[in-house]
Amino acid sequence: MSESPSIVLAGGGTAGHINPMLAIAREIRVLEPQAKILMVGTENGMEAQLVPQAGYDIAFIPRVPFPRRPNLQALKFPGLFAASLKQAQKILKEARADVLVGVGGYVCTPMYLAANKLGIPVVIHEANAKPGLANKVGARKAAMVGTAFAQTPITGARHVGMPMRKNIEELDRAAERAGARKRLNLDPDLPTLVVTGGSLGAQSLNRAVAEIYDRLEEWGFQLLHITGREKALRDTNDQLLQAPLYHQVEFITGMEDVYAAADLMVVRSGAATVSEVAAVGLPAIFVPLPIGNGEQALNARSLVDAGASILINDSDFSADWFVSNIPHLMASPQRLEAMAKKSSDQGIRNAASVMAHEVIKAAKK
Repeated sequence: MSESPSIVLAGGGTAGHINPMLAIAREIRVLEPQAKILMVGTENGMEAQLVPQAGYDIAFIPRVPFPRRPNLQALKFPGLFAASLKQAQKILKEARADVLVGVGGYVCTPMYLAANKLGIPVVIHEANAKPGLANKVGARKAAMVGTAFAQTPITGARHVGMPMRKNIEELDRAAERAGARKRLNLDPDLPTLVVTGGSLGAQSLNRAVAEIYDRLEEWGFQLLHITGREKALRDTNDQLLQAPLYHQVEFITGMEDVYAAADLMVVRSGAATVSEVAAVGLPAIFVPLPIGNGEQALNARSLVDAGASILINDSDFSADWFVSNIPHLMASPQRLEAMAKKSSDQGIRNAASVMAHEVIKAAKK
């Protein structure tokens, strides 16, 4: 190995893969300022924009999804995958990689196999409670596997938590609450509920809010509703819904302000969201995405079992459920405080640093 390690990080497709990858890279730079860092993704993934924006170089390999059923794509798969594997080997050789870090996604399977063939150690981070196919394949020969959740079924894995941005790792909600509310155009003194389905929005959450948004004065708390891009709620005259104490926006980039402003969140239970909610010590009502393989419900399980959060099925989250449960909870500051403490007790705030140490260790072996 050269004096400055050469580290290749692979992953992408969703922010849930990209953000942990960027967080690990940030901490690698802290430990080894001269380290050579290259990221690998696919040209049509979010990483193609997010990685260069974060200041890192990126190389691309073809996106080759594993076929789920016999069809024409399945017949083409062996040839396409072989080409992807060849490109993965080329990238690792040209980078003179000392270690490959994988966080999951289509790009990772060929990268793991190429690294194994070239004798390059592999370090993996699995973000979900239900591991993805790529990481299950890569974990068999990995030097180290870290998981965001303790119950993730990967033999020999180490529970390290979720690598996340520094300003969320270090967020002091109490100290930042008033300032965050002002920045979000909220009343700094009113109890605050945040409802969001993320950048894409959530139809069930938006539909329920549309039926209760005009009752907030009656309940005495304000609601910040992040609807999702192009999901703004409008009335019959195509005007944005408006009511006292109701604040609607489509998207917010700086989630640290949202976390600081909220007394309670209603949110999907993606791995990053669950981990960040715990890291900042925030009570939450999780409404798992109703599609996929059930990983969102599994992601939330430890916080729910600890009494830090409530889990409600997407099909059950309605305006009636909202009215029957949320105003009472928002009027119970002692219960919210107890949930916040339990949430914080479950939070892990040093995962990026732990993973970076493991990466450097593997690179120097």
